[in-house]
Amino acid sequence: MPVVGYILSAVVGYLLGSIPTGFLLAKTRGIDIRSVGSGNIGATNVFRALGVPAGVFVLLADAFKGWLAVILSGQVFWAWFYGGGGVQSREWFQIVAAFSAILGHNYTCWLHFKGGKGIATSAGVLIALVPIAFLITLGVWILVLALTRYVSLASVTAAAALPLSTWLTRQSLTMIVITGTMGALAIYKHKANIQRLLKGTENRIGGGKTASDAPRPS
Repeated sequence: MPVVGYILSAVVGYLLGSIPTGFLLAKTRGIDIRSVGSGNIGATNVFRALGVPAGVFVLLADAFKGWLAVILSGQVFWAWFYGGGGVQSREWFQIVAAFSAILGHNYTCWLHFKGGKGIATSAGVLIALVPIAFLITLGVWILVLALTRYVSLASVTAAAALPLSTWLTRQSLTMIVITGTMGALAIYKHKANIQRLLKGTENRIGGGKTASDAPRPS
């Protein structure tokens, strides 16, 4: 039954997304990443706490989780349950896996349902779902980061631009709504960063610590 396929996509997507890459890498060096910096397990905190190579590794690994979840669902599970027919059914298989992977990263069952902010995993999902819209959104992120040196502001701005990028690339209404929801979730996960931005206490890349020693975004 197709519902079994959707459940399988959700479970596999969540389990892939829930792999706490940053936490595991830090543990190999005798560090609990949750006790340093922002306490976040994502790539930005790993980058600052463990250095560039470790941060890049976690960034790519977290993105790969999202990409793999969508590819598996859209290729393997869809073929098993629909025999390779029905474009719309394939899209929904991918969407279920995409959201499950992001939720798995943000609320990993391995760390008491406390995870990262899902930016890298969302990027991997978008590469698989809407690659051109992802490139536009990535351009927005790079531009805002270059102008402001705020990772959090770049992430929030890119998240807000995501559904517009999806619309500009003539994706389906379903995909526009889905990417809009993804963007809203990413913005919600940055609520603490937004508060610090409004107060002027957020950290910039290369700017050192603020007087409040505010947690850094991931």
